[in-house]
Amino acid sequence: MSTQTVASRNAGHQTAAETGARTDEAVHLITDARGRIDDLDGRIIGLVQERMAVSAVIQRERIASGGPRVSLAREMEILTHFSDQLGKPGTALAMTLLELCRGRI
Repeated sequence: MSTQTVASRNAGHQTAAETGARTDEAVHLITDARGRIDDLDGRIIGLVQERMAVSAVIQRERIASGGPRVSLAREMEILTHFSDQLGKPGTALAMTLLELCRGRI
């Protein structure tokens, strides 16, 4: 069952205690927003998995051609890009992505 299906099914069953909200309107808004977050998380996970696959192709080609498994200059570009766009937490996110994507072959 997809995350979106679970979120949609549970949308009408959330309570104030589960959401931390104090009004029915807030419960509804929070429940809907959580469903959207669940959907976004699923899409993000799919994109990370796609990035991992593309990275594996690059690594295989680089190694097959006699190059190193990792390009530190490229990793620095990625770290800078994430940091410029998202600040310090962006650097941590980029480090996590790089860790997930390197050394899988």
